[in-house]
Amino acid sequence: MGRTLETPHKPGLPHGTGRQRAATASTEVQRERILQAAAELFARQGYANTTMAQIVGALGVTKPFVYYYFRDKQEIFEVLSWRPAVACFTVLDLPADDARPACAKVLEALERLIRATVAHYPCGFFPYREPQVYRPEYTAALKKLANHFYGRLCPLLEQARRDGDLDFADTKITALAACSLPGFLYTWYRPDGRLSADEVVAELSTLAGRVLGLKIKPTGDTP
Repeated sequence: MGRTLETPHKPGLPHGTGRQRAATASTEVQRERILQAAAELFARQGYANTTMAQIVGALGVTKPFVYYYFRDKQEIFEVLSWRPAVACFTVLDLPADDARPACAKVLEALERLIRATVAHYPCGFFPYREPQVYRPEYTAALKKLANHFYGRLCPLLEQARRDGDLDFADTKITALAACSLPGFLYTWYRPDGRLSADEVVAELSTLAGRVLGLKIKPTGDTP
């Protein structure tokens, strides 16, 4: 049976995972151990070259221990991928009484999206590296989450353009172009690289503003 996405404000993985017990502090600790070990292997070797036996070996446990918490390798990969997706695509879930200008909301959201991508290294890059791995149910849930995000972003972009803060032509193309910038990180970003995480976020946020046609307003008393 297919899995369904929870409400946009509390998104979660599609239901039907291999997890066998309700969440407790103890089970969460063990799940995190498994996820961390698997993430390192997936990042280093790729999905196809990583086996459950290798995950088990890295943990120093038995296969039944891992299968107690996860149905299979694919579920582990999807759980690792889902967290950064939620972190990125809920950045515009703002309070209803947020009265800031549309441009301010857009720029903050893009900065948070980029920061979330960097913070979730390497798992945030798995979908770009190996998009063929995911089940159709997972892909459908991800699409729903993305549509939720773009459904909020595009009207804000258009409002910011009417306000005179942004200058662009096609709304959807502009939104997709700006949000695609952090996707290319997977080809070159490393936590120990030349730029710090904060510097990478700052650089990409500036570039995203340029893609949106951000108008730099003069400061000071000069007319």
